[in-house]
Amino acid sequence: MEKESSKINQILSMKGGSGEESYAKNSKPQRANLSSSVPVLEQAVLDFCDTELPHCITIADLGCSSGPNTLFAVTQITSLIYERCSQLGQSPPEFSIFLNDLPGNDFNTVFQSFLPAFKEKIRAENGSDFGPCYISGVPGSFYGRLFPSNSLHFVHSGTSLHWLSQVPPELNDKSNPLINKGKIYISKTSPAAAIEAYQIQFQKDFFSFLMARSKEVVPGGRMVFTLKARRFADPTADESCLIWDYLGRALQDLVLKVPVGLIEEEKLDTYNAPYHEPYVEEIKTEIAKEGSFILNCLEIIALPWDACNGGMKCDRETTAKNLVRVLRAINESMIQSHFGAEVLDPLFQGLTDIIAADTKEVEHVTAVVYVTRKD
Repeated sequence: MEKESSKINQILSMKGGSGEESYAKNSKPQRANLSSSVPVLEQAVLDFCDTELPHCITIADLGCSSGPNTLFAVTQITSLIYERCSQLGQSPPEFSIFLNDLPGNDFNTVFQSFLPAFKEKIRAENGSDFGPCYISGVPGSFYGRLFPSNSLHFVHSGTSLHWLSQVPPELNDKSNPLINKGKIYISKTSPAAAIEAYQIQFQKDFFSFLMARSKEVVPGGRMVFTLKARRFADPTADESCLIWDYLGRALQDLVLKVPVGLIEEEKLDTYNAPYHEPYVEEIKTEIAKEGSFILNCLEIIALPWDACNGGMKCDRETTAKNLVRVLRAINESMIQSHFGAEVLDPLFQGLTDIIAADTKEVEHVTAVVYVTRKD
């Protein structure tokens, strides 16, 4: 299990750089999620500012990725704190900011391309009195400890906690009938035991995340995180499974390709996504079970099917192309590691064709969670 988790840590990353297929150029839905979560983030910051503020406020963004969204939450948090201090006639604090993601994340692009623009923007909007801002990168898994005890005042994590630390180990056991044959995630044909394996893995990981943060966040510290989630108890509903079904079909087409399949059937049968969208009640249950945090707020954001178009109205074919660019930026590193680089172009072209030919539309659902570290 430890070996599998280590492997995921190395290969799970959004596509780096700033090219047309990069995550930086294909993260409009994630930006929409972040923008929609701002009211909850603002409330958390205002609540935090009602306490006695330290001279230096330490902020961590967990699962920061690499792109224009990386510093979005940090910009909101620091600006709101500065504004509140100005309103109260207090001296602005210094900020120590940690950007965390797995080791494969493109931290170079973050610090070379996006950090200078962030510093320029923050000074332009807040003036020269804005406190010093020290920013560091922290590679590592947020399912374990990353920071010293009682060192963090505010934690943010955006659309990351649905990624698991590993594929449920039961699905990697070739002698086990639990194998989710022909599928890469939960689907309507998945056996109940496979669905349960995903749920158990999420519960273990989310509990580990909360437990690690309980050691690192000071009493009274705040944490706001967003993750893909389900409004319905049924884990096989299209709302959470349709995209994965499309991707599974595109992979299956490469197995069946005539005259010679690009993918061996056994390769497909051993590929499962390290991903789970929990039912919102599961999130509440794990927070209560871990016991270190007060749940202040849990809200649901539902983005339209075509959020990938950035607010523009497009036909089904164009939407399919835009959606697949987003999916490729997210999934390419894992697919390439398992199947090889030669499958990427035919796979994602096939996925585009499958989505364009269908008529189904589902909303993209995200949970926004705000908690406070108990005293």
